[in-house]
Amino acid sequence: MASTSCKERADALLGGILAGLRPDLELAKGLAQDDCSDALFRIVVEDLADRFEPRLCDAYAELFSEVIAACVPGFDAAELLARYNRVRVPRVCRLEPERVFVLSRVTLGADIAVTSVLLDAAKRRFPKARITLVGSAKIAELWAGDARVDHIAAPYPRSGQLADRLRVSTTLRELLERQGSIVLDPDSRLTQLGLVPVCEEENYFFFESRAAGGDTEASLPELAQRWCEAVLGVSGASPYVALENSTTDASDGVAVSFGVGENPAKALGPVFEAGLLNALSKLRCTLRIDAGVGGEEAERVRSAVAASGVKAEILTGSFAEFAACIAGSSLYVGYDSAGQHAAAALAVPLVTVFAGHVSERMFQRWKPTGRGRRETVNAEEVTP
Repeated sequence: MASTSCKERADALLGGILAGLRPDLELAKGLAQDDCSDALFRIVVEDLADRFEPRLCDAYAELFSEVIAACVPGFDAAELLARYNRVRVPRVCRLEPERVFVLSRVTLGADIAVTSVLLDAAKRRFPKARITLVGSAKIAELWAGDARVDHIAAPYPRSGQLADRLRVSTTLRELLERQGSIVLDPDSRLTQLGLVPVCEEENYFFFESRAAGGDTEASLPELAQRWCEAVLGVSGASPYVALENSTTDASDGVAVSFGVGENPAKALGPVFEAGLLNALSKLRCTLRIDAGVGGEEAERVRSAVAASGVKAEILTGSFAEFAACIAGSSLYVGYDSAGQHAAAALAVPLVTVFAGHVSERMFQRWKPTGRGRRETVNAEEVTP
């Protein structure tokens, strides 16, 4: 966990940017040192991204191009920024590649909500091309049942040292710089949100999701659809998952997740969680609850079940296995996390509870979008 000093410096950097000041580049480069780099990401970079404001995309690009250049020999901040300002402008793809690399967004929910839209469009736009998802093994499992999509491993650490994260970003070019290929980037952490070049610029197509849509209330899947239509000429691309050996037959079961994606602000606490399980039990259905990655999340699940007194099955497998459980359920209920996007993509009716969002626009962008019935609850409007 970041020290108090790191947190205070990161808060000061973020506060200045949100107040409309130019980023304090020296402060940012100081935070990029190993001891404080996690605070730079969690407090500054993630907050800027979560607000979905175009001016904050500008601030991030100016700030992080300097950080990258300071940490990686051979990069020039001005050149990185100039390139970013070119690739962020959508342009029509007129190429006919033999291979299409689609970069993971690193988190499961974002890959379902956004990356899979680009996968769907790429398959339709390039029916003869090889489509390759670049990301972790657990992400690849969500499309293991799609014969058109193969996988290249690119595990990215979501916490820890900046050097480890940048090492993944800067080595991607060795994997992706291939003749007859293009790269579709859905605003991926693998490229530090489009700043690190991973192929020749003419073969790179970047969806700047944080600035897309302006002041509209469109969701990220809807904005990704619009980008695919403008850039790839494909209308109606939609989120999907393609699981191996899964059933989509609805049952009387309800799939539940209290996962919060490492953001405790999204949780409403043990009283709410126990009460929710108690209310769901009155539906006289089988409750199946994901224990997530274990640790604190699994303990919250066990505590909620014990406090509610209900009978429930606690699932301890992979997220792909939980997604298969969602596919076979008649209802999904959970916080703003990957499960809601899986349910929406699988056309399973869902109720999702949002808490801890830093802006109304974040709430609008991350609303699940799909074919099924969806109820999205803004917790700030219903809790004291």
